[in-house]
Amino acid sequence: MTENISNNAMIYAIMALNSEVALQREYLASDDMPREDKAEEQDLLDDLEQAFMEFVEVYKQRRKADKNLPSLDELLTSEL
Repeated sequence: MTENISNNAMIYAIMALNSEVALQREYLASDDMPREDKAEEQDLLDDLEQAFMEFVEVYKQRRKADKNLPSLDELLTSEL
């Protein structure tokens, strides 16, 4: 499957997941979240973080093969 995903798609997926993880962490820490939803929202955060890490691992392998790709640090500090 990973060979079918373009570099561009992977870059945007990493950036989007990074943003979503940050938003979910913020939501979990906020007073806006009902207590009864905390476990479900934590599970969602865990899933987002797992997906993010899977994309990052594949991206690292691609970057080893293609030094023209932006560094991971560049991706994580860029805004969508």
